[in-house]
Amino acid sequence: MRNQLNIWVVGGDMRQVKLAEALADDGHGVHTFALEQSGEELPGRQENGLDGVALADCVVLPLPVEGEGGLLNAPLSHRPHPLPEVLDALQPGQIVCAGRVTDGVRALAEERGLTIHDYFAREELAVANAVPTAEGALQIAMEELPVTLHGARVLVLGYGRVGRATAGRFAALGARVSVAARKYADLAWAEAAGHGVEHIGELSGWLCGYDLLVNTVPARVLGEKELAELRKGCLVIDLASRPGGVDFEAAAQLGVKAIWALSLPGKVAPVTSGRYIRDTIYNILRELGV
Repeated sequence: MRNQLNIWVVGGDMRQVKLAEALADDGHGVHTFALEQSGEELPGRQENGLDGVALADCVVLPLPVEGEGGLLNAPLSHRPHPLPEVLDALQPGQIVCAGRVTDGVRALAEERGLTIHDYFAREELAVANAVPTAEGALQIAMEELPVTLHGARVLVLGYGRVGRATAGRFAALGARVSVAARKYADLAWAEAAGHGVEHIGELSGWLCGYDLLVNTVPARVLGEKELAELRKGCLVIDLASRPGGVDFEAAAQLGVKAIWALSLPGKVAPVTSGRYIRDTIYNILRELGV
């Protein structure tokens, strides 16, 4: 990878602000667009439009790339930016990186001769993001529970990257952690790590003993039936991406406190999250021979 690149960071939240700072610290020429309301002094050149973006060696779009109504995800901009107009400003064959790229966005890009590299789909970023996600879950639990985590009974649903990181960190603080998963291999790994285990399809009758449930499965696993079994005061934290794993309407009707904690890396550790994205983009550029 070349030492100095012309990189545009377009839209996003504080993760992209910190990404731009990290890129500038590495000596790259950085241009930012649609980040003007970050409340911080942005590095490099702050652009009011997309003139010149076609000359960039790499364009970094946000995570997720698309907001509501077909707009660029740009919560730190003072005005909306239709995503098709942003893509129109790019050059066919240009290196474009974005996070959580939907089929619809990919189709828009292909119509314009663009290939979008989804950095959120990269395994190295998924593994790295599991750490701030797990730490964010700890923070929420300590703020919301009326008991200490030491000695609390915690059930983690799912034992993928986030589930493993979360279960290990709660156990390190003295919580009595159990793991529920579908795959017997995952249950074996959880048991090897010292956790109790439950099959996720056989939870009925076992949920009443927990102080905290942390879901990491992006599919409905906690419906009205399961939520009705929870003890009074049990907290539910859903870390899963959309559509999530909790019936929040049923939780509200039952008086169960359930928190859908989306995008925790960007909320609890934007500096670290920005560096993770930077490292992943560097990996993509190396693979492309830049």
